[in-house]
Amino acid sequence: MLDNSGNDNWTSDVKQIARADFDAALRKGFWRSMVSWITQSNNELLPFEVVQKNLPLAGQHALGVRTIPTEQIVGSVSRYHDFDRAFLPRQSRTQNRWMSIDSAVLQDVILPPIQVYKIGKMYFVKDGNHRVSVAKEKGQSFIDADVIEIDLPIEMDTVTDIDTLIQKVEELEFEKQAHLHRLRPEADIRFTVPGGYQRLLEHIHVHQWYMGVERQAAVSWEEAVTGWYDDVYLPLVVVIREYHVLQEFPHRTEADLYLWIIEHLYYLREDWKKDVSLETAATHFTDLYSQRPLRYLLNLIRRTVRVITDREEERTGG
Repeated sequence: MLDNSGNDNWTSDVKQIARADFDAALRKGFWRSMVSWITQSNNELLPFEVVQKNLPLAGQHALGVRTIPTEQIVGSVSRYHDFDRAFLPRQSRTQNRWMSIDSAVLQDVILPPIQVYKIGKMYFVKDGNHRVSVAKEKGQSFIDADVIEIDLPIEMDTVTDIDTLIQKVEELEFEKQAHLHRLRPEADIRFTVPGGYQRLLEHIHVHQWYMGVERQAAVSWEEAVTGWYDDVYLPLVVVIREYHVLQEFPHRTEADLYLWIIEHLYYLREDWKKDVSLETAATHFTDLYSQRPLRYLLNLIRRTVRVITDREEERTGG
């Protein structure tokens, strides 16, 4: 309980509580970062500048001051290095500002609205990062904000990260160019990392060139897209399914494995100097790079033993 019998005691008590609150938030942020590192999960605030660079922003309009959910505040315009995804402080240099905001809250001082950009259902803090941090740490569900909404042609939710945002844009651009959903409505191509859709477009262009050489005639883009999907992508996906390759790579997709295995296929053909089947490439890739812990450990032991054996043979001239 705060002692408010005198202004000096009040101020002293408030400072002590604010300092303890900051220390607790900093410790919590540290442990969250450790858990994130161990689980390889994303604990970063979304930088608004990266969103600007990678999303097709179509304009903006002011919504005025309104009450917004703190759980939907996921990014920052300029302070994304100072706070983690939960807006917990990541370094002690934010202490003085954080404590001043916390002290104001402890004394029931009415703070001005924060300023945010709204994209889909997500909010990015333009001004008021420390106010958001204190509010979230104290379990505050809502906060007043002066909102500017960014117009965007795609929907997003609050559990996404920057990679997912970029992938959504890449998927939109891929569909705009390839029209795959119109040509093959059953197609379901998804990636877990950015860059995949651009590589697919490159594959389609290469396939179009090969089709033209084989036919000795021009090949339309739609023919190239359907030819690539029917004769290149789908046959490898069938192999991935028949050999249960996806089970060896948790949290990945068939499209991820298509890119990895097709590149592995080209590597094997160059290295072995002979034709290699899709089945051989898929099983060889799985044996080498399976992400299941036990298989990965066994493969690591095999590779280590192989390296030691090769070096021993070189040393002895065997």
